[in-house]
Amino acid sequence: MNLQANFEQIPLKQYAERAYLDYSMYVVLDRALPFIGDGLKPVQRRIIYAMSELGLAAGAKPKKSARTVGDVIGKFHPHGDSACYEALVLMAQPFSYRYPLIDGQGNFGSQDDPKSFAAMRYTESRLTPLAEALLSELAHGTVDWTANFDGTLEEPSWLPARVPHILLNGATGIAVGMATDIPPHNLREVIDACIRLLDDPEADVAALCEHILGPDFPTEAEIITPRRELLALYQTGSGSVRARAVYKREDGNIVVTALPHQVSPAKILEQIAAQMRAKKLPMIEDLRDESDHENPIRLVIVPRSGRIDVDGLMRHLFATTDLEKSFRVNLNMIGLDGRPQVKDLKRILTEWLSFRTATVTRRLNHRLAKVERRLHLLEGLRIAYLNLDEVIRIVRSEDEPKPVLMARFGLSEEQADYILETRLRQLARLEEMKINAERDALEEERARINVLLKSPAKLKGLIKQELKADAEKYGDARRSPLIEREAAQALDERALVPSEPVTVVLSQKGWIRAAKGHDVDAEGLSYREGDGLLAAVKARTTQQLAVLDSTGRSYSTPIHTLPSARGNGEPLTGRFSPPAGAHFEAIVAGDDDTRLVIATDHGYGFVTRFESLTGRNKAGKQVVTLTDGAHLLPPQISHDPIRDRIVVVTTEGHLLMFSVAELPELDKGKGNKLIDIPRAKLASGEEKVAGIAVIPEGNGEVTLYAGQRKLTLRWPDLIAYGGHRASRGGVLPRGLRRVDRIEAAAS
Repeated sequence: MNLQANFEQIPLKQYAERAYLDYSMYVVLDRALPFIGDGLKPVQRRIIYAMSELGLAAGAKPKKSARTVGDVIGKFHPHGDSACYEALVLMAQPFSYRYPLIDGQGNFGSQDDPKSFAAMRYTESRLTPLAEALLSELAHGTVDWTANFDGTLEEPSWLPARVPHILLNGATGIAVGMATDIPPHNLREVIDACIRLLDDPEADVAALCEHILGPDFPTEAEIITPRRELLALYQTGSGSVRARAVYKREDGNIVVTALPHQVSPAKILEQIAAQMRAKKLPMIEDLRDESDHENPIRLVIVPRSGRIDVDGLMRHLFATTDLEKSFRVNLNMIGLDGRPQVKDLKRILTEWLSFRTATVTRRLNHRLAKVERRLHLLEGLRIAYLNLDEVIRIVRSEDEPKPVLMARFGLSEEQADYILETRLRQLARLEEMKINAERDALEEERARINVLLKSPAKLKGLIKQELKADAEKYGDARRSPLIEREAAQALDERALVPSEPVTVVLSQKGWIRAAKGHDVDAEGLSYREGDGLLAAVKARTTQQLAVLDSTGRSYSTPIHTLPSARGNGEPLTGRFSPPAGAHFEAIVAGDDDTRLVIATDHGYGFVTRFESLTGRNKAGKQVVTLTDGAHLLPPQISHDPIRDRIVVVTTEGHLLMFSVAELPELDKGKGNKLIDIPRAKLASGEEKVAGIAVIPEGNGEVTLYAGQRKLTLRWPDLIAYGGHRASRGGVLPRGLRRVDRIEAAAS
């Protein structure tokens, strides 16, 4: 025996390609995407059909969900029981489905945790009334039937939906290479659009959107997407919808009463609490969840005071939490041609109406065939009544009465069988009258059906009539109000931080920290071994800190993010990425409009705004152009560049005071010369600028330090050292000519 005859030898590449394509088509067509006709995926269709076979109609007594799941996976869907039960639960959750198809009894999860449902052995379920709109015409010859997975049973290829369910509950799914995200819609709006399209087949998407205003989620959260974007969504079949929570003010508190679809109240509380812990919401004092049976959603936010801008706070929360959420829309579904496609609104409704027209036509033909068969049988029975004695004689005397009856009265085999099976009590005169009445009614029904089948206009009228009846029976008011609003923007991070005084301390080795208050002894703080104070500045938590390094680059960071001074702080190299070999030399804090005097010990400087020192780049930005061997001096704040005076002192005791206005205002650069230092002394390092100070005109003083000595110069004394920028200045008294540093008195 040649065993090779039982095998097909093909290249591995070809086999893998074929196998993957087969799997892909299975996922697309038989698992992930819904069919436009009934709006269901195969597992959902099989669950609903299995429940109808179990007699679990809306008015029936519910049965254990495990019974349903067992039938589904045993007869139609050979997959895992947990996945099947999850699909059943989803169709029963009123917060997941706009129009639930299953009525669940027991724990079917909550909006807080949709997957917290009880095991299927504990819950019971039955179909909802709307499910009847999917099943009521199933036995009327409206669908094709196919064998189940093992060929022992038959199942419907689709359900004969009386309503466009594809848009009512929507669908989500991820296939191979494609996905679907169809939002739910209002039943009455969708049916109104269908009727509009039946009346006016040329109606465009804009006309249909006069009826379908937008998605209608199970929650009462607002849909804030602009009308033009919703229209574009329905014209292209893809886009997004933004939903926002609803809140009200109650006794000074903010009460959230509705959340966007699929948003958990617990997650919202967690997101807000996380910001509170990070001290990013100083305007909120407390947070409570008061949801109960009467108020499914009731989240209470307690502001810190009545002066809080509630609307501004909520806008920030909308932008930073799921109180405002965007939903992707991708109207991808399997069309009547059996192919997946992203469809616009008109294409969806047009195809569904074609599906509905075909379904109604099949239903009418099926009924017509039944009516004609019954009339055929009644005609045979009427002949028997007219010739009753002869029929009885033939039945009594003939061994094979059937062929004799057929030959004698021109009956069909079916009519002859029916006559022979008729009971004697049906031969009464009264029964003959009933048969005649039934025949008249059936002939009238046959004529009516023939008129409908031959007249497209009348068939269309029947479809409209049935759609209106279903809208009245199953429809309800819109839940999601459409209120056009701008997308929320988060507040500036600095606006969320309480303004508190701090002292920022930088160590010689580049460790940074912030101590509460301005009366901090920076030198008295503990430092790591071999480290010590380099610079300290007074600031507020709402400000930014700018750090300058030895290459003239500037870096910035929010002060409220700095570590506490209780420890040694953290290295700035963890926040910034300075060039190799560079070290940090100076720090300054301020607001964007704060004017600063930036200077180097080689005697050059300029005025700049604090904003010029800030940026988000970890590598910083070049601000100061340094001459060879130059070092930055601590930047000085100028409150009034017109009236302020800058005091410059050199290590050789030369002091000069001139107006800050004489310096140029630059975003970056080298600046202009501050004081004249002989080039030879500057090159040799014999003399350089010891420091600068900015003081107000007429009311300032500076203190000079030279070793153990110090000298305080007040305004009248400083006038003698006044001059123009770049001059040599005056000479300090003997004994104070080796100046180490200069400090201005606190204003």
